[in-house]
Amino acid sequence: MEVHHESFTSSRFSSAVSPGQFKKKNTVKTCEFVLHRFTAQFGKRDLASISQEEVLTFLMSLTKDTKQATKRNRFSVLASFYNFSINTALPALTNPCNAAVIKKIFKRPQATQWQIVDKEIVDEIIFRTMNIRNRIILELMARGGMRIGEVLNLRPCDIRERNLTIQKPKSGRAGEVVYVPQKLLVRLNDYVKDKDFNLNDLIFPISYVAAWSMVKKAGKLVDIELRPHDLRRHAATYASRSGTPIEIVSKVILRHADLSTTQRYLGKVNDTEAIRWIETLYG
Repeated sequence: MEVHHESFTSSRFSSAVSPGQFKKKNTVKTCEFVLHRFTAQFGKRDLASISQEEVLTFLMSLTKDTKQATKRNRFSVLASFYNFSINTALPALTNPCNAAVIKKIFKRPQATQWQIVDKEIVDEIIFRTMNIRNRIILELMARGGMRIGEVLNLRPCDIRERNLTIQKPKSGRAGEVVYVPQKLLVRLNDYVKDKDFNLNDLIFPISYVAAWSMVKKAGKLVDIELRPHDLRRHAATYASRSGTPIEIVSKVILRHADLSTTQRYLGKVNDTEAIRWIETLYG
């Protein structure tokens, strides 16, 4: 069987292999990129004639100078394509991506455990931030678990009585709902009224770079290195350690599709924190 280009266009392959795997735009782009390059190099070859050494060389070239996560993603696309071919047309074909050496080189990167900012520090940062706009931005991330991009895309029409609507979420879904404390919603509504925004105006019309710089400066108020996503991780970890079920943290606060993704957000517990929790429970 020759590897004709039409045999593995991204639209046909991604919809057939796994309905959920290729939902996100970035994943679709990765699929298209890998298969386009694979076609360019092996398009006139029989699949069975492509050796493990050639596949390894192709993957090494395709992933040169990239992070391990990118290496793994591109490897996974090619491995899935071979599985797709085996399951639909070539049952006798061997998947070269299953070779031990190739799987080892393109293994999943080790999960990162992030440093989590304590609630007392987050509260102090927010309290010491005098600019109302900046304070609300910080609170939406720290109290609502919102991504910085989601905050910057908020418009008055997204504000509901008890929650916020995310129009174009990272998940690729049609929309998502963010739940934040009622007092924060009141402050947000007051800010919108004070600025006299139209329904479709951006509430925070600043760039991503400006927002990142603001968060960094806010961290310096308490002498820590602070990034926007640290506040989102804080929201998840604080909720979890306050007794909120992991399913609520995952599906409601972080809006993750997979619990394993949520678990990577939750920080390690240091000795001081462990002692405090034990004393709170049994002291």
